Amino acid sequence: MKETPSGTPVGVDDPYDHAGLCDHLTDEGKCRYAFEHPEQDPAFARERREDDLRCPAVPDGDWESCPHYRCRNRDRACVRCGLGERRMAHSDERPLLEEHHLSYADEAGTLSHEITVYLCRWCHAKVHDSWARIDDDANPDPEAIAEKEGRRSRERSEAAFESAAERFDRDGE
Repeated sequence: MKETPSGTPVGVDDPYDHAGLCDHLTDEGKCRYAFEHPEQDPAFARERREDDLRCPAVPDGDWESCPHYRCRNRDRACVRCGLGERRMAHSDERPLLEEHHLSYADEAGTLSHEITVYLCRWCHAKVHDSWARIDDDANPDPEAIAEKEGRRSRERSEAAFESAAERFDRDGE
């Protein structure tokens, strides 16, 4: 199983098994990175411009061949147990979901492709602290469900309609 530079497991053997379309890929198969950031890698941008900005990994999806491949999961649910995010507006509470990086520095010490998915805090800890895998068939931790339901209850109570008469009567005014 792949490991972080500090030696903790990341929960996968091959990060590319969990990789999707590149974040820089447009609907037309063009490379947005080469267009928007040519100063970052002039040689890459020049090659892409000569090829009408076509993505080097399209059509075969060989993402490893592109030096600027990046795939960040946008689904707001844990990829391991399915727990959905429940964020509280204007709150400093710790989020239920955390980004989990599947791709770290390679053998030469340079950062390889960025591949990230979302894991709930509980699954994230299990993956890093044990041999739990991202593709395990797992259910949400009972503590995670309780935290999510607590947030849902607070959200509903904040969204509930309360007339001014009820508020003033309750406050004794």
